[in-house]
Amino acid sequence: MKILLTGATGYIGKRLLPILVSHGHDVICCVRDKNRFNFPEGFENQIQLIEIDFLKKETLLQIPESIDAAYYLIHSMSNSADNYDELERKSAENCVERLNQTLVKQVIYLSGIVNEKSLSKHLSSRKRVEEILNQGTFATTTLRAGIIVGSGSASFEIIRDLVDKLPVMIAPKWLNTKCQPIAINDVLVFLLKSLANPLTFNKNFDIGGPDILTYKEMLLAFAKAKNLKRHIYTVPVMTPKLSSYWLYFVTSTSYKLATALVSSMKIEVVCKDNQINELLNVQPISYEEALSKALIKVQEDQVASSWKDSLISGRFKNNISQFIKVPKKDCFIDRRKKEIVDREQTIERIWSIGGETGWYYGNWLWSIRGFIDKLFGGVGLRRGRTNKHSIHAGDVLDFWRVLYANKEEGKLILFAEMKLPGEAWLEFKIIGNTLYQSATFRPKGFLGKLYWYSVLPFHEFIFKGMLNKLIK
Repeated sequence: MKILLTGATGYIGKRLLPILVSHGHDVICCVRDKNRFNFPEGFENQIQLIEIDFLKKETLLQIPESIDAAYYLIHSMSNSADNYDELERKSAENCVERLNQTLVKQVIYLSGIVNEKSLSKHLSSRKRVEEILNQGTFATTTLRAGIIVGSGSASFEIIRDLVDKLPVMIAPKWLNTKCQPIAINDVLVFLLKSLANPLTFNKNFDIGGPDILTYKEMLLAFAKAKNLKRHIYTVPVMTPKLSSYWLYFVTSTSYKLATALVSSMKIEVVCKDNQINELLNVQPISYEEALSKALIKVQEDQVASSWKDSLISGRFKNNISQFIKVPKKDCFIDRRKKEIVDREQTIERIWSIGGETGWYYGNWLWSIRGFIDKLFGGVGLRRGRTNKHSIHAGDVLDFWRVLYANKEEGKLILFAEMKLPGEAWLEFKIIGNTLYQSATFRPKGFLGKLYWYSVLPFHEFIFKGMLNKLIK
């Protein structure tokens, strides 16, 4: 079958793509930026790449008419605290308009469980998208999931941050809200088995694991899985705004996403029934087993995708290709170079920078900068990195975004997503037996220039020390 896969660089899309290809399907991947897409090894001949922005109708003309099915995996929840629902509506309408002009027979949509009349903005938006897709000339299958548990999922990473960092939690009362988590592998099985299955056409299904738990129980179960003692106390006086700040400062989530999550977490997300389990012959695993599998992937550094790698998890909103060429005009540049002893070892150190490894020198200063960034509404350092030793264009690396990563060439370019009165790049490149390191800053107005000169005294300390450690 020829399948259209939207959201191909997203958390679900990255994991679904190799499964579809391994089952013999030809997949057309829709991406906003080709520079962020990495072909699964050995599957290049079965994948076609098209660059599309679903908010721009004219780009959708690239979708071929001869497609059999499509997966709609587009969400904009963390894009804007004010109008992400409007963006999701427009994207869905544009998609339906174009798909009606093709031969597509089925569209599969991954949505959220909606079982209350009073829905959060996030869940209302998901339901609205579902209604729009149902207006198409094709059959629509909607799978509604609650909390998805897997290495790199937003839910898993938030739970991990809370449990790892807080031995004692004074938490909002919504931690007593019930939900029905489901393992990421089970979500993928449901997505695959629904494909071209007439029993699922023009229907919606709730999908969930066998356990119905409160968020508090989920946190304590995670602590148990890691052999950690944790104490959680809920208080009724924490307002939604305070709850959002609580999530924002303790976890790696953005404030916009925290706000959307808090409004959703006050509502129970429990499956109405489990008829799809019997229909597709799927038996979802328990929450405990899902945690175990996710933790193993993290420990073995085999996280296939992470929600944090989405462009909307930070302040970066543009195509990466626009920033790969580091500017020189009207910029302040800190250039350094040093001869290397072992090229391979130096590259490995560069490719392991950030996250748990740290920045090799003056890590306490990097931590302070990350804390300051959080105070001003930035991403801070808590995003870390998806994998310990591999880097791809589009990945997050603490408060940086990877623009270019070529290990054979020995070149890595990072773009700052921290709050700045300007734009900043950090570049490493090896030419011959010399490592060149440069920090470039393009200021915006007087404040930008003032910022550069205020941090200049720290550059000699931080960047010189980092360079020395990289080649040691």
